[in-house]
Amino acid sequence: MGTFKAIRIDKADNGTTATLTAFDEAELMDGDVTIAVEWSTLNYKDALALTGKAPVVRRFPMIAGIDLAGTVTASSHPGWKAGDKVVLNGWGLGETHLGALAEKARVKGDWLVRLPEGMTTRDAMAIGTAGYTAMLSVMALEDHGLTPARGPVVVTGAAGGVGSVAIALLSRLGFQVIASTGRRAEEAYLRSLGASEVIDRGELSGPAKPLAKERWAGGVDCVGSTTLANLLSMTRYGGAVAACGLAGGMDLPGSVAPFILRGVCLLGIDSVMCPIERRQRAWSRLARDLDHAKLAEITHEIQLDQAIATAPRILAGEIRGRLVVKIL
Repeated sequence: MGTFKAIRIDKADNGTTATLTAFDEAELMDGDVTIAVEWSTLNYKDALALTGKAPVVRRFPMIAGIDLAGTVTASSHPGWKAGDKVVLNGWGLGETHLGALAEKARVKGDWLVRLPEGMTTRDAMAIGTAGYTAMLSVMALEDHGLTPARGPVVVTGAAGGVGSVAIALLSRLGFQVIASTGRRAEEAYLRSLGASEVIDRGELSGPAKPLAKERWAGGVDCVGSTTLANLLSMTRYGGAVAACGLAGGMDLPGSVAPFILRGVCLLGIDSVMCPIERRQRAWSRLARDLDHAKLAEITHEIQLDQAIATAPRILAGEIRGRLVVKIL
């Protein structure tokens, strides 16, 4: 056994520290599949972990990173063999299990999804948890019965990773998409992804009325808090909102009125512990329904040694779209 490059997070007197270092392979956790990690990504949760701004990491030392795509190098799991291309999102990676911002990972084979045909490992991480979460949100709205004929849908936090992919997916599926953002300079970018209208997030940031004027049939919310409460109050009768983020806060200062007077549904989206069958369906849909030209447009590439310095920019809302991290 030897060492490999990894971003290691350690407990410190004043919080945590994150450093790019040589990690001893003997310290890898139990798992029946070993993977050469080729690409990872930086999500909002990764930025929280790397900066120590929130208690994302729950064991130390930890290798950061909640997403990976790469090639199996060894396996005792019946479903995987050396040479298989795989994707992993969530399951506690980078939180309770040593994570993805490293040249090597050892994980449970039951957590893995086979890389869809025609998709590269870089493509998979350009999508990452953000895009996979967007797909889960779209699937939840579809399962609720939402169709383009029902009316427009709104996406909050539109210029971020989840929002960008959600707009691209929904527009390709025929929906009229309204993008809500605090970065009005990104209007041309959002329209290029398929948004037909761009509104300022200030329209959704004030105290929410129990019921407001009906504006949309549904939405994908990446923000939470007052924004989500306003979204619900403005959703049409029988509509639904998929809630998948908390960039604006974990609270929900709203009313039960949309639920009991308009039959609105709030659909919770969890990407971390999502059952494997639904994961496989989501990745199959991403391979089919996401415009790869738009994916390339929203993706930026960095090296592993740039990840720590980039994390604060994600929290500051300075990063548009998706960040992929080249590992090997």
